[in-house]
Amino acid sequence: EAQLVESGGGLVQAEGSLRLSCAASGFTFDDYDIGWFRQAPGKGREGVAAIGTTDDNTYYADSVKGRFTISTEATKNTVYLQMNNLKPEDTAIYTCAAVLRRYGLGYLTLRDFEYNYWGQGTQVTVSS
Repeated sequence: EAQLVESGGGLVQAEGSLRLSCAASGFTFDDYDIGWFRQAPGKGREGVAAIGTTDDNTYYADSVKGRFTISTEATKNTVYLQMNNLKPEDTAIYTCAAVLRRYGLGYLTLRDFEYNYWGQGTQVTVSS
């Protein structure tokens, strides 16, 4: 059974940092790319960042570019999201997801409907 488990969320002050982890199991990690999504109260889901698990290609939403870094540790089937210079508007539930790589290396997406497996999410709260 495919499983994605997030950890690392919490409460942090503005301009602080957090590192989220996403541990994957139950599927062939190298066949999938991983994305991070977030959903703030009363808002829709937003794609934040995605990474190719075999080529480390990355893709970021404009709202986090330059502040967030996505990385992978393939030996542990784990993807990280390093979040720096956090802002109150980054407050949300952060969820990782896996998408089967259908179009070859280099194609990354933040369209949530394309993703196959989802974690349960971890809360990130940034205080001003």
